[in-house]
Amino acid sequence: MSNTKAYAAFNQADHLKPHSINRREPGACDVHIDIEYCGVCHSDIHIAHDDWGMTVYPVVPGHEIIGRVKSVGDKVSKFKAGDLVGVGCMVDSCRECGPCQNHLEQHCEQGMVMTYGSEDPHQPGNMTHGGYSTQIVVDQDFVLRVSEDLDTKSVAPLLCAGITTYSPLRQWNVKAGDKVGVIGLGGLGHMGVKLAAAMGAEVVMITTSPEKGEDAKRLGAASVLVSKDEAAMEAHAGSFDFLLNTIPVAHNLDAYIPLLKLGKTMSLLGATQIDCHSIGLAFGRKMIAASLIGGIKETQEMLDFCAEHNIVADVEMIDMQDINQAYQRVMDSDVKYRFVIDMQSLKTAQ
Repeated sequence: MSNTKAYAAFNQADHLKPHSINRREPGACDVHIDIEYCGVCHSDIHIAHDDWGMTVYPVVPGHEIIGRVKSVGDKVSKFKAGDLVGVGCMVDSCRECGPCQNHLEQHCEQGMVMTYGSEDPHQPGNMTHGGYSTQIVVDQDFVLRVSEDLDTKSVAPLLCAGITTYSPLRQWNVKAGDKVGVIGLGGLGHMGVKLAAAMGAEVVMITTSPEKGEDAKRLGAASVLVSKDEAAMEAHAGSFDFLLNTIPVAHNLDAYIPLLKLGKTMSLLGATQIDCHSIGLAFGRKMIAASLIGGIKETQEMLDFCAEHNIVADVEMIDMQDINQAYQRVMDSDVKYRFVIDMQSLKTAQ
């Protein structure tokens, strides 16, 4: 066991605090990673606050991990010491069921082993702990290769926000010339705009806030549609090939469904309550779907796509000691567009 500095939530009410966890000794198929950066995802906050009623305390959040390989096990063939790598939302799965065999480990029939908050198959009786820590040990099949050509710290959010938006764009075959609406400009939305634009789509940022328009265009949006403007919404009715809905709070979909062309889809990314009337779907045979990250193969594809097109997240750097203030700012929608922790701040802390 390797003693590791970390930050953890100990209950749903108190701030995260310094903690010490035991990482397993690397096995034959394991990669031992020195963590350099970790992104802050809204899911981290939900788990820390037990918003979904599934948290086992103490929990060390963090599933947007970038680091360097310290060492590898005897049977590791994919990585070597010094490689720049990433770890995303999961660190294992059964690898035998249909979804796993088809590179959809996120839909493992036994349940994916999440980077934090899952029962740890390597340490029975313990839970997995994430990237708010100085090191991690992960099976090579769940480690991702990261390009040295990208801004390393800004790559971290790609491991969640990047794949969460990339996967549905690929699943629903977004291509050059398609008209794609990205609903909501936050951590997910800003990645959706960048990725869809790089795929050649005509991207329309759909927002309730007109003041976000210029930033949306900077990110790659061709135009901005203010959803409170009824005349503008009506003018765009029936014109979208795909809608990527990133709104993270409960909301009604009835205003957005008419925007879709016949037989087209709106994919939901926010883990939240939604409401709609079926009549809007029936007239036009429109579809509402949802998406959950992506498998390891698709996540590597996303990272390679981002390297090819020089795409990273817009980030604000923080020290580990500032995590609680960062959580509050995320809840206040006061970040453009993703916090990333410099883990050197934890390594040198007394």
